[in-house]
Amino acid sequence: MLRYVNFDIVFQEIPNEVTLAVNISNCPNNCEGCHSPYLREDTGEMLNENLIAAWIEKYGKAITCICFMGGDAEPCEVERLAAFIHAFTDRKIKTGWYSGQASLPDGISPANFNYIKLGAYFNHLGGLNKPTTNQRLYIVENETMTDITDRFWKHG
Repeated sequence: MLRYVNFDIVFQEIPNEVTLAVNISNCPNNCEGCHSPYLREDTGEMLNENLIAAWIEKYGKAITCICFMGGDAEPCEVERLAAFIHAFTDRKIKTGWYSGQASLPDGISPANFNYIKLGAYFNHLGGLNKPTTNQRLYIVENETMTDITDRFWKHG
């Protein structure tokens, strides 16, 4: 069962999207320098279809994407909820997943997401906004993942 601690409407997590970012607890990754260490605890409220449907009803005209920030302890549940969002909104609201894993877990299909971030956070490499980062953000089109990490970098 996935639990979330909080959420917010953000503009920087997914390029060119107004995103409802949902912070999921029980993170197993223990990244050094993590900006949200409180998400390591198994705490918060249950995240389910009824709650997501209520958020879509309330915020659906203001957002273009729902992004799961974490959920690595239960990747199948993250994928299931992403598929629910696509079905519930007839794919009008995009889905994203920020995972701290180096690759997609076995059995997880990228087709259920529009965006996937992969990679643990390493302090010395920086986050997505640093060209030195090991983390990668992919856009998913026709089940193909294309790296768009450089959209976070300031050019010129």
